Amino acid sequence: MSPSLTEALTDLPTLLRAHALLSGTAVLLAILIGLPLALRAARSRTFRIPLLGAAGLIQTVPTLALLALFYPALLLLGRATSLPVPALGFLPALLALTLYALLPILRNGVAGLHGLDPAILEAADAAGMTGRQRLLQVELPLSAPVLLAGIRTAAIWTIGAATLATTVGQPSLGNLIFSGLQTENWVRVLVGCAASAGLAIAADLLLGLVEAGVARRSPLRIWAAMGMFGIGVLLALISIGGSGSERRTIAVGAKNFSEQYILASAIGQRLGAAGFPVVQRDDLGSAVAYRAVAAGDVDVYVDYTGTLWTNVLGRTDTPRADVMRAELTRRLEARDGVVLLGPLGFENAYVLAMRRSRAEALGVRTIDDLARVAPRLRLASDIEFLTRPEWRALRKAYDLRFGDARAYSPTFMYRAIADGGADVISAFSSDGRIAALDLVTIADPRGALPNYDAVLLLSARAAKDKALIAALRPLLGAIDVGAMRAANLKVDRAEGKKTPAEAATQLLRTLEKR
Repeated sequence: MSPSLTEALTDLPTLLRAHALLSGTAVLLAILIGLPLALRAARSRTFRIPLLGAAGLIQTVPTLALLALFYPALLLLGRATSLPVPALGFLPALLALTLYALLPILRNGVAGLHGLDPAILEAADAAGMTGRQRLLQVELPLSAPVLLAGIRTAAIWTIGAATLATTVGQPSLGNLIFSGLQTENWVRVLVGCAASAGLAIAADLLLGLVEAGVARRSPLRIWAAMGMFGIGVLLALISIGGSGSERRTIAVGAKNFSEQYILASAIGQRLGAAGFPVVQRDDLGSAVAYRAVAAGDVDVYVDYTGTLWTNVLGRTDTPRADVMRAELTRRLEARDGVVLLGPLGFENAYVLAMRRSRAEALGVRTIDDLARVAPRLRLASDIEFLTRPEWRALRKAYDLRFGDARAYSPTFMYRAIADGGADVISAFSSDGRIAALDLVTIADPRGALPNYDAVLLLSARAAKDKALIAALRPLLGAIDVGAMRAANLKVDRAEGKKTPAEAATQLLRTLEKR
């Protein structure tokens, strides 16, 4: 069995339980909210039209955007109420998925109840039934097949959408899919997709058994489905509870590219060796990652000084690296309680890169040279770059105007330049693929891009733990750009590919030998 498959299968049980618990809770909550609303809407046209309109409007919002919007909303709620509202992880994912599951339950509930034959309802009234008796003995049994069909649809949608909960720090099968896509580890992608599809099929079969039991008035089918569902809930709940350690679990954050996975794994291994229980929260966006450490939802992660300078502090000047780091250290702690523990020893700067042959043919050595030919070139960037202050600074400094500019995940950005689909990319200076693909980085003589030293950030709570800091200090100043490029290439190359955990282990061994 390959190391990639072994690692994926090792991660699978925990992620599957977390995924099932999240999606199952969301569907259950949507049922508890949706059924009373559907009943009210079926009896009132004035209530029905705006309700279904609102539910339909929610469906037009991409699931990823809905998940992202709940994060700042919960942060504001916590600040306004002075309550410890968790803005990252289970709660925002649960709320977003519950809203997303409401529409099919509402639509089918209204259709089933509103479409009942009036003669049957009149007969129930003539028989002297109370409103409650009519609802429980006539309306719900007759509309149950339509309503259950809506719940089945909601369950399948929710299980699929729950993979995106990874982006707000909630473990799910999306951890396998996202990390696999970023590192071109297709085994992880396939395992994650297969598990998600299997879970959706199992849920659909169970709900189908309930639907058949109701249609055929077979209590055995209904109880069998409920029993299997109960077993599934118990299995999912097994993962909840203490780690067996007296120490609290440390959340290590990571953004969505190979270097971040490797560094988060290296941090986790250091902390694990020191006796700390560790959970890794991958695939966080830059803004979410910083807000998470400021709110205490993430305890430690690696960020870059240029990103913090432009995105967090909103600065547009580009001071020396030591000046920038000192100012960040002071401002982040004073403003958000975030402690900049120190630099790791390498820089991962944004750079514009081209294939060597293409750059030489066009005579491009600096961004000034690039600006002259940019209108007939195609730019491929990572997902964030085109909306970041760095891109605005480059355009302002050099009047850069590309003929076409498109955003990709980092993996496919490099693929685009490798296969000729792009002429220029927004590369990362510590990425091993620059050398592997024979790319050249284009000089920035006007200094539009800031310094990007990799630095360790700690939450206010983590910064008070002397044992945690002692475990992390050996990493400070110890990782040079050559070591980081080598570790990145181990994960990103097609042949002899390593997992981020394996690359992190080898990186730590290299550091120990120095």
